[in-house]
Amino acid sequence: MNDTVKDILRRVDHTLLSQGATWEEIRAICDDGVKYGCASVCIPASYVKQAADYVAGKIAICTVIGFPNGYSTTATKCFETEDAVKNGASEIDMVINIGWVKDGLYDKVLEEIKAVKAACGGKLLKVIIETCLLTDEEKKEMCRVVSESGAEYIKTSTGFGGGGATREDVALFKANVAPHVKIKAAGGIANLQDAEDFVALGADRLGTSRIVKAVKAMEK
Repeated sequence: MNDTVKDILRRVDHTLLSQGATWEEIRAICDDGVKYGCASVCIPASYVKQAADYVAGKIAICTVIGFPNGYSTTATKCFETEDAVKNGASEIDMVINIGWVKDGLYDKVLEEIKAVKAACGGKLLKVIIETCLLTDEEKKEMCRVVSESGAEYIKTSTGFGGGGATREDVALFKANVAPHVKIKAAGGIANLQDAEDFVALGADRLGTSRIVKAVKAMEK
């Protein structure tokens, strides 16, 4: 395995968020995430405790909050976050209230992200803005909001919204977020070339299930 592939793998949040995901599948994701040196495994909240016990600190456990629609209440998102952290999650990927963005209620969006960040208890927070549903102006405003929120990352997509990460969106993020905010591209990252392109454009993390599969295929 060459250094470029290793560098990509260490940025991957190895992801399984399908509704029918079983423990056997989650365990396999954990095994592969550890074996291939991924940044984290990103899994449903109901499996966090089991997975955290299983990996015993060998890889970070990431889960999703307000997922995938983002329109649960702030109190609910905060409870979900506290529960996930208590169960062993060290990274939280939250979905914003997209309707509030459409209504121009950026102050409310900012308040909510800050509240979820506080509920993280010092754990890493990534903010999913669902780029496929936003205009470029809304994306730029969300770059500002996330930059002010205390969250560590802005993330493109849930993968459930009808569109995933695009090169244009990652470039837009890079041009509009504050220097301290990192970028996670997620959804539709199909192969190593996609991954390389996103990293070159400024993505620090890649949310995908396919990169590990691609590396496995190379090994055969």
